[in-house]
Amino acid sequence: MKTHLSRMRILIPVFSLLVFTAILATVGQAQNPVPKAAKSSASELVGQLTKQLSVTPKQAAGGAGTLFGVAKNNLSPENFSKIAAVVPGMNGLLKAAPSTASPAGGVPGLSNALPGKAGGLASAVSSFQKLGMSPDMVGKFVPQLTQFVQAKGGSGVASLLSGALK
Repeated sequence: MKTHLSRMRILIPVFSLLVFTAILATVGQAQNPVPKAAKSSASELVGQLTKQLSVTPKQAAGGAGTLFGVAKNNLSPENFSKIAAVVPGMNGLLKAAPSTASPAGGVPGLSNALPGKAGGLASAVSSFQKLGMSPDMVGKFVPQLTQFVQAKGGSGVASLLSGALK
């Protein structure tokens, strides 16, 4: 009986430590700005953008999500679904995009006031800046995303994306 109690005294703190570690890991994931889905399913695209454009994974996922969000706003649901079908982790990428709400002191509704697709690209610039990237990075992301989509879904799907981002 004494041996059994000695084991219990050792196991309870070990078990408590494991539970505490699991809770900390969960909290850390909840505060992670890049959704888990964006990291795992879209890792090929994020890795490619990170390498080609010398950006962080957070910037790669957020920038891609921002531009895919612009495309989603500029395309019919049917056409956007063709792009989404060839980009693994599309939902995670879209969630990784920073909010385009106007910051304090910004010009509210500027992106909505601009004609056509220019409004979407204006909000993309704002999102890229929130990610710590310069506005010219928008122009560097577009061909990378288009090439990725073309490799995965063909030139027809790639032209849908490039048309939505012009």
